Amino acid sequence: MSQFIMFSIDVFASLFIVVFGFLVILIAIFYVRDVTQTKHAIRRNYPVIGRFRYFFERQGEFFRQYFFALDREEMPFNRAERSWVYRAAKDVDHTAAFGSTQSLETTGTVMFMNCAFPTLDEEALAPSNVTLGPYCKFPYTTNSLFNISGMSFGALSSPAVRALSKGAKLAGCWMNTGEGGLSPYHLEGGADIVFQIGTAKYGVRDEQGNLSTEKLKAVAAHPAVKMFELKMSQGAKPGKGGMLPGRKVNAEIAKIRGIPEGQDSISPNGHPEIKNPNDILDMLTTIRSTTGKPTGFKAVIGEHAWLESLFAEINHRGIESAPDFITIDSADGGTGAAPQSLLDSVGLPLKESLPLVIQLLKKHGLRERVKIIVSGKLIVPSKVAWALALGADFVVSARGHMFALGCIQAMQCNKDTCPTGITTHNERLQRGLNVEDKAQRVANYNKYIHYGAGLIAHSCGVTSARELKRKHVRIVQESGLSEPLDKMYEHYH
Repeated sequence: MSQFIMFSIDVFASLFIVVFGFLVILIAIFYVRDVTQTKHAIRRNYPVIGRFRYFFERQGEFFRQYFFALDREEMPFNRAERSWVYRAAKDVDHTAAFGSTQSLETTGTVMFMNCAFPTLDEEALAPSNVTLGPYCKFPYTTNSLFNISGMSFGALSSPAVRALSKGAKLAGCWMNTGEGGLSPYHLEGGADIVFQIGTAKYGVRDEQGNLSTEKLKAVAAHPAVKMFELKMSQGAKPGKGGMLPGRKVNAEIAKIRGIPEGQDSISPNGHPEIKNPNDILDMLTTIRSTTGKPTGFKAVIGEHAWLESLFAEINHRGIESAPDFITIDSADGGTGAAPQSLLDSVGLPLKESLPLVIQLLKKHGLRERVKIIVSGKLIVPSKVAWALALGADFVVSARGHMFALGCIQAMQCNKDTCPTGITTHNERLQRGLNVEDKAQRVANYNKYIHYGAGLIAHSCGVTSARELKRKHVRIVQESGLSEPLDKMYEHYH
């Protein structure tokens, strides 16, 4: 026994010497490299030790959200919002105790006005049906308030797209393909699909990158494809096209998009053939007449004189020429990759752009004809209800459904290193994403958004969330006192 112990000590001592020697050699190599390089001042002045700066900088993104950030202060989504989505998606208790952690004195805080006689459970109604594209060969009717916004296959992994497709089917909502084309994974779950046409026309482009009517017909032939959305601009990057790094453009993605494998997939920052409002209507007419299905456009609203021209031209051409819907993306929308300057500083948020567009539609007599879809950080019931009260017909969310899939806000969507397997094509990381389990979580999340928005509506005395109006909402001002939403936007009536 004593011989075995001595032998073990000798072995461990030898291993320790080998490992220690290896570490010394490694530190010496790092030291020489650091003091001789000229690109990084910290590493040159503090060799070896300076390397820890980059480690802690990367880890800071994770530690902040778990240990240091308060429930309501983290950006872009705080812990309270993310936690609600996680609990709803898992179908566990999503109630809270003691009191709200949200300040009721912060400027911009939304407060819904409960009535003395709330809607009783037996009087509550499901959201009413809304029909898009009444002049189309194949109009689309749905009662879903909350749907999945555009996320491309390529930006998302195949298991993530499959889970979203199956989850959307379970929830009875639609799923937008994003600008990356229609993949088999979008169709796998049997959900209703909105096909998005971006500036590069991925999936419906000819060899020169122009819109192909033959490919449009092929996409429209799928019964699951219910609508077409022409993307003019996106909230996180208005004036900039989609960006997919070449390392994520594998053979399958290249085939679906119609682009070279392994090369950066960067869309033009606008549609080359669209220079004015007339061109928008011409393009929408081409898509709608080719497919027979409801067609609209998506845009971030900034300068808005063009909307006046667009709506005037619709009335000149005839009501049939109008877009069947307009998707308004907020300036605080999300993306997998965008320049920081556009993320932070360009476009209007929904609180300004949504009432503006609705006011212009009413002015030109088009409000009933054109349905309004909105997106941009609307991931909890109160924000969905706020958007409906402000005039939206539908709300769509990408990041909310990513949280339902298990996204931890690691903010590595553009690096192909997503730790949850959602935005990476690394098969090892994708293994953590169980499609069937995540599909159910997507459906649960959607269900509780509808349930929560309905709770708010019933508290305000109406039978469903679609009946919420501006009079039901007040917004806290700088004084700490609130003003009714209809008074704040009275010049938009």
